[in-house]
Amino acid sequence: MATVWNELPSFSTLLSAYASISAMAMLIRTILNELVPERMRNYITSKIYDLTAAYFSSEFTFVIEDRWHASDNQMFRAAELYLPTIIGPSSDSILVGFDESSDPTEPPKRSIPVDCTITDDFQGIRLKWTLSSIETKKYYVPNKRFFSLTCKKSDRERVEQRYFPYINKTAQAILSKSESLNIYTYEQDCSKWEPATFDTLAMEPDLKEFIMKDLDSFVERKEFFENVGRAWKRGYLLYGPPGTGKSSLVAAIANYMRYNVYDLQFQSVRNDSDLRRVLTSTTNRSILLIEDIDCSTKVTNDRTKVEENCEEEENDELKHPYGTDPGVTLSGLLNFIDGLWSSCGNERIIIFTTNHKEKLDPALLRPGRMDVHIYMGYCSPAGFRKLAASYLGIKDDKLFGRIDDMIKSVEVTPAEVAQQLMISNEPKVALESLIKFLNTKKDIEEAAVEEKEKSDNEEQESEEK
Repeated sequence: MATVWNELPSFSTLLSAYASISAMAMLIRTILNELVPERMRNYITSKIYDLTAAYFSSEFTFVIEDRWHASDNQMFRAAELYLPTIIGPSSDSILVGFDESSDPTEPPKRSIPVDCTITDDFQGIRLKWTLSSIETKKYYVPNKRFFSLTCKKSDRERVEQRYFPYINKTAQAILSKSESLNIYTYEQDCSKWEPATFDTLAMEPDLKEFIMKDLDSFVERKEFFENVGRAWKRGYLLYGPPGTGKSSLVAAIANYMRYNVYDLQFQSVRNDSDLRRVLTSTTNRSILLIEDIDCSTKVTNDRTKVEENCEEEENDELKHPYGTDPGVTLSGLLNFIDGLWSSCGNERIIIFTTNHKEKLDPALLRPGRMDVHIYMGYCSPAGFRKLAASYLGIKDDKLFGRIDDMIKSVEVTPAEVAQQLMISNEPKVALESLIKFLNTKKDIEEAAVEEKEKSDNEEQESEEK
């Protein structure tokens, strides 16, 4: 024992050897830092880490990003809906809040905060979820978000074949039971959609029934769209005077279909590329709403008229070579709603509204883009009775007959009728106010007609002289 102890090197010898090895390591590190670029060093380090992790780690990680092939990742959306339902004591944080339509006496709504870890058990499989976010350098590009799902390598196949389909089915069930729908703007801000339904809509019964049957047919014809090789979408054009219920019809369609609404304002979109990014971020089973499309001249102008002004535009470009973004063009919109990009997503409804159909380019109006044209006209007797039932809670009154006759002879919008019915909770007061309003409107219309006839007669007399 003493002989073995005597053969061991002394402490000073070990310390000297350690100092020599450390100095040699520092020298090698300095040489590598000087000769090997930083990106190459990081690459080598990552490869070494990947090789060691592959051999020694028993875990496998699925990465689920919020975007997939230039559109929303439906797996990511399903996880967003599913995970708040399984948050338990093991979770380290949770995001809660209310919106304006929520009942403050009820428990708050749940959501997943960034860097939160959630544990789930599925058929004996232990799974760990984590939400991460990467900030983008461009201010107008949203942050990149992704879920990391960790499981054992031996459970990888079962997670893919069973767990992911289970999450998708659960998310669909959650959406179908949702009590409220959301409306999203260009910046992805979210608010609750108005509670209009077909039952409360002031519309002719035949037209209402036609729209509902068309929507039902659209939902049931998934195989038809697949067989003919067309995108599973439907386009509607709602046109007519202001205040005739176009926005209310959109809300009724959203509530009937249980679809969220994406409200797109062209003034907020810089160019066609930006439009493509925004539109592909919409989810399946949703409505894309483009209101007052006639107000966007670059989108609605007839292309033959645009060509006549080419020289003027070229002169403007010479004067302002570093001008602002060109905005959305008709070509960019057509490429999305009926071009290659229209195949990105399924079960989508695109609704356009306008007060002036005649201003729209004919290319927008053809089937495949705006499949169904719905005229939203002035209020009818049937529409008035529906509004009276909704606002006053009455289905008949001795004044109804008089009001019906006046509505047939006066151009009045449902919004104007509703405004008068809201004056009082007393049916008699509200109906008398409506009658007074209709009489005033009739007098104004008759005066305008007389003025026009007088003007025409004066012009004719001046031409004869």
